[in-house]
Amino acid sequence: MTHKKLLVAIDLGTTNSLIGIFENGQTKLIENAYGTLTTPSAITLGKDQQILIGQAALELRHTGQQVLTSFKRFMGTNQTLKLGQNFFNAIELSALILGSLKKDAEHYLQQSVQDAVITVPAYFNDIQRQATVAAAELAGFEKINLINEPTAAALAYGLSQTDDSCFLVFDLGGGTFDVSIVEYFEGVIEVRASAGDNFLGGDDFVHLIMKQFWVAHGNTIMGEIQPMTPAIEIALRAKAQQVLHSLSKEQHTVLSFMWNERQIEFTVSQQDLITWAEPLLQRLRRPLERALKDARIRPEQIDQVIMVGGATRIPMIRKLVTKLFGRFPSTSIQPDEAIVRGACVQSGLKSKDITLKEVVLTDVCPFSLGIEVGEFGQFSPIIERNTVIPTSRENFYSSLNPGQRKILLKIYQGEHRLCKENIFLGEIEVLLPPNNECLSVQVRFSYNSNGILDVDVFVPSTNEKIQKVLINNQNTMTKEQIAESRELLALLKVHPRDKLINQSLVLRAERLYSEQRGELRQEIANQLEIFLYALESQEERRITEARSYLDKFLNQMDEQQFFDDY
Repeated sequence: MTHKKLLVAIDLGTTNSLIGIFENGQTKLIENAYGTLTTPSAITLGKDQQILIGQAALELRHTGQQVLTSFKRFMGTNQTLKLGQNFFNAIELSALILGSLKKDAEHYLQQSVQDAVITVPAYFNDIQRQATVAAAELAGFEKINLINEPTAAALAYGLSQTDDSCFLVFDLGGGTFDVSIVEYFEGVIEVRASAGDNFLGGDDFVHLIMKQFWVAHGNTIMGEIQPMTPAIEIALRAKAQQVLHSLSKEQHTVLSFMWNERQIEFTVSQQDLITWAEPLLQRLRRPLERALKDARIRPEQIDQVIMVGGATRIPMIRKLVTKLFGRFPSTSIQPDEAIVRGACVQSGLKSKDITLKEVVLTDVCPFSLGIEVGEFGQFSPIIERNTVIPTSRENFYSSLNPGQRKILLKIYQGEHRLCKENIFLGEIEVLLPPNNECLSVQVRFSYNSNGILDVDVFVPSTNEKIQKVLINNQNTMTKEQIAESRELLALLKVHPRDKLINQSLVLRAERLYSEQRGELRQEIANQLEIFLYALESQEERRITEARSYLDKFLNQMDEQQFFDDY
C-alpha cells in the first residue's frame, strides 16, 4: 500500500511547539504521546542519562534539576548549553524537539514524514533561518519550507475573511515578538510591513518576577546578599511561570517557594507586574510604531488586531493593545494555535489541496540588504526592509581610487548605518582592468521568501558578469566575545568620538536612521557623516560647530509628529 506524501506544519516555539496537517479541507493538530497538542520546548536528562523531551523534562524542573528551555533565542549563534557531560547548541536542541514532533506525526499518520512547513519569527535574520533549516535536516526532514509566524497567523485568519480588510498581527511568544501589518483583498493576503524583537517574550516577564522575589527574599534564603545558585534559579523559574499564568486570570496570587526546609511566600498583583514591566512595554511599542510607519498606515485604519502567542494572555498586554488601537483584539482562534493552523493552511496550499480556495500570499523582507561602501564602512542598502518579496533591485557603485585593480563587495543585512554593526553575509571579489579612472560596477540583489539572496555583478568596462548565491550559515559573535572586545576598547586613549556627549549624539542619529527609509534615511546619513569627519579632525572648534548643527537637525526630526507625512 502506498501513502500520499504529506507535508506537515510545525510551529517551533521558544516555550511550546506544535505540529499539524491540512486534512479533509481543515486544519488538524496532532497530539503528542501525552495526549496534548502542545509539546514544551524543554530538554533534560533522566536517571539513566537518556534525553527527556517536552512534558517529561518539565516534570523534573521542580527538583532543581537542569532543564534546558528557551534555546530558540540562541539560534544562529555559537552559544552552547551543557546537559550532563555534553554541550549542545541551539540547532541540536531544536532538532531534538523537531524529531519528537516528527515521531508524533508519523505515529498518528502511520507513515513516514519527510517534508515540512516550519514557522520562524518574522524578524529572524538569514543566519537564524538557515539554522532552523539545519535543525530540521538534523531531525530527518528532507524538504523544508519556512513561513514567517505572523504571516502564518494572518493566513489562518485571512481565509475566513469575506470582505477586504487590514489587520495587525501582534505575535508575542515565549521568547520573541513580531508584529505585521497585513491586508486582505480579493483573495490576496499581502504583508505590508513587519518588525519585531528577537529577545523579547513571555520569558522576560517571568524573569521580572524572579528578580523581584530575589530582591525581597534572596537574603533570607542565602543568609547574605549574593546571586542565586543555578539550582535555585531553575526551581524558582518554575514557580515564577506559575505566577505569570495565574495573573492572567486573577488580580493577586502568591509565589510559594521552599528551599532548605524554609517556606517563603511572596504576594504578586497585576499592578505590581505592570510597574515592574514598564521597560518591556516600551520595547513592545517600538516595533508597533515602526511597522505602522513603514506600512504608511494609521492605527485607526487597522480593522482588526489579532493576538498570537501564549504571552498575549497577560492582561497588561491586552490592555496595551486595546489602548493603542481603541478596540479589543480578536481572539477567535486560540493564541497558542493560530500560527500552527496558518502553517497547516500553507502546507495545504503547497500541496495544492483542492478544498482550498485560491489564495495569493505575499511577504516582505524583514531586514535591509546592502553592501559596504566608503572609507568608514558605511552601509548602502540595495533592498530596503519591508520590500515585498520576491524582489530584485540594483545599484551602481564606483571604485574609490583611479587605477584600482579590484573591488571587494562585502554584503550585509541589517539597519545600522555602519556595516560592522550589521550581519555579514558574504563577499565577492571583482577584478578591474588597468585604468586611470574610477570604474563603476552594477550590483543586483534578488531575494526570495526562503532567505536565499542572489547577487549579480556586471562590470560595464569588461562586460564581465559574476553571479553568487548566498545562503548564510555563519555565526555571529557571542555576548562574551562582544564584552571582551568592549573591555579592550575601553583601555584605549579617549578620542573625541568616544566622549559621551559625542557618542550620545551619534547614537541618537543612528536610531533615527534605523527608523527611517529612503530619502529621509539618506539625509540623516549625510548629516552624520559631516559630524564624523569633524570628529576625525580632532579640532575642538570644528567639532563644536558640527555638533551644534547636527543636534538642531535631529531636534527637528524628533519634533515631527509620528504621522506628519500624511
